[in-house]
Amino acid sequence: MRAELWPCSSRQEHLAELEEGSKSTSFRGWVALSDDRCIGFAEAYIRPFANGCDSRPVVFLEGIWVGPDFRRFGVGRALVESVAEWARAQGIYELGSDAELTNTLSQTCHLKWGFEETERVVYYRMKLR
Repeated sequence: MRAELWPCSSRQEHLAELEEGSKSTSFRGWVALSDDRCIGFAEAYIRPFANGCDSRPVVFLEGIWVGPDFRRFGVGRALVESVAEWARAQGIYELGSDAELTNTLSQTCHLKWGFEETERVVYYRMKLR
């Protein structure tokens, strides 16, 4: 599922990230199941801050993915609600997240889940070699 959301990372990179996250109390992951089959997931970290958020620290929804056959049935919303529940249990009352400018589906979902857009950014780089 992570490879579907982040296809640029290798299987080894995904495994290493999950192993690293599992060692941190600032990381949490959730899996959505249907008939014992994984149909979606969400991952979140407690960050010192997040762009567009007023409070510090903040729980940041690092990634969320739901299988195409299970979209529009509330799976994503349930995952976000689980993340929010965890945040509240940590004494944190604000969730941050992001979506690529071209990912309008994710942007629409975020709005339906109760997020509000705070800013848009275009990143640049200059190679110096």
